[in-house]
Amino acid sequence: MTERRRLRPWLTRELKITTAGVQRQYLGCAGKVANGINTVHLAYVREDAGHALIGARQWIPRAQIADPARSAVMGLPPDLEFRTKGQLAIDIAAEALADGICFDFFCGDEVYGSCTELREFLESRGQAYVLRVARNFRLTLPGGQRLTCADAAQVAAARHCETRSAGTGARGQRWYGWSWLATASAQHYLLIRRHLKTGELAFHYCFVPEGQPVTLTRLIRAAGLRWPVEEQFRAGKDLLGLDESQVRLYPAIARHTVLVTAALAICAVTAAQLKNRTDTQAPPPVRPGQAPPADPGMIPLTTAEIARLLARPAPPGAAVRWLTFRRRHQARARWYHQRTRLTRNQ
Repeated sequence: MTERRRLRPWLTRELKITTAGVQRQYLGCAGKVANGINTVHLAYVREDAGHALIGARQWIPRAQIADPARSAVMGLPPDLEFRTKGQLAIDIAAEALADGICFDFFCGDEVYGSCTELREFLESRGQAYVLRVARNFRLTLPGGQRLTCADAAQVAAARHCETRSAGTGARGQRWYGWSWLATASAQHYLLIRRHLKTGELAFHYCFVPEGQPVTLTRLIRAAGLRWPVEEQFRAGKDLLGLDESQVRLYPAIARHTVLVTAALAICAVTAAQLKNRTDTQAPPPVRPGQAPPADPGMIPLTTAEIARLLARPAPPGAAVRWLTFRRRHQARARWYHQRTRLTRNQ
């Protein structure tokens, strides 16, 4: 997953030119074209436990690497070679696998789903993946017919589409319409997600090695676990200053990223260890119009709450009162959100 960081507006033009990896581009965090850098991250996610960033590589434009003068000013290593975002993802994945980390699935957005080299690398390692692909991505059906994902969706529409949850969110279950198609390869599948309200389609190209179970439930579960990396980006920026480093050189940016990633991991592990001890939420609603509980309880300690307590501790009494109020308020809001969704679904 690619994370983009916007440079602060107080940077001078000279600083923008000499900052490693910076270029003009559209930044979703800013909602416009601005100066920013790109970093490829790997997140480790355990369902019902937590998630943390465990790997990162900064993407450097080819023009900066090819210019010896600019490379020296930016602190780029002399032997640094240009790597696409997909190739950087291969480097991070190879290191994680070499360290003995086991993954059920690799997931990523369209940038990585369109990278043939990344898909071949994962398949050569026998690693299952569920990668988003564009609607014009082409695949071959068992009969030899070659179609784009958009055309394959019309074929799948004639078959049974199941409404299933992509996982539990803050407001309850995330329901979508799902269908899947087998391809000419016995190990590749196309997973199609349809938004129940807008009808918007999303496509996932899936690979499951021989000998592993292949079910629609397993693929949906993997596709629904791609979003936590975005939550990690937000936590890193809002809580620990992932996008607020006042550095320019390539090694300094890497050091700052590692420090923020390590701090996030500490908070994530702490939240996972305390989840069962600090979760006192009332049972979720089971029918529309259900009366609210007298005591909504409190949500478990989150990564954000732990980061606040560690980074900016308040006086003991005030910290406990404010933390209790916030967690209780979020538990109450979550219960009402879930009941509202039950009413809308009905």
